Amino acid sequence: MKIKFSKAWKSSKQPRKQRKYRFNAPLHIKQKFMHAHLSKELRKKYNKRNIGLKKGDTVKIARGQFKKHIGKVDRIDLKKTRVYVSGVEITKKDGTKTTYPIHPSNLVITEMNIDDKMRQKILDRKK
Repeated sequence: MKIKFSKAWKSSKQPRKQRKYRFNAPLHIKQKFMHAHLSKELRKKYNKRNIGLKKGDTVKIARGQFKKHIGKVDRIDLKKTRVYVSGVEITKKDGTKTTYPIHPSNLVITEMNIDDKMRQKILDRKK
């Protein structure tokens, strides 16, 4: 199979091709995979179900070993489709602490960083 990205691949029913589509997608399309659900209060306020994550957002972890943990988004890794939240650390075997990557589907945005004018436009669009 080709390694090159093609927009037509996302229509396949085969899981291996769907995984391949997500893995080989360019960064501007991977950015769309980095959306997380909004909390119930924000959902009512903005009439929107989800929005792209940004550094500085306050999120609640909904699934995994750090469930119910609340923290700010420190870093977003588009290549690996992972988010790093402050305070979410694991201890390695040698005793050093390292940040733990979390998939955006396991996060709920509780507070948004609205310093960006483009993001404000996105939120105003649906009202």
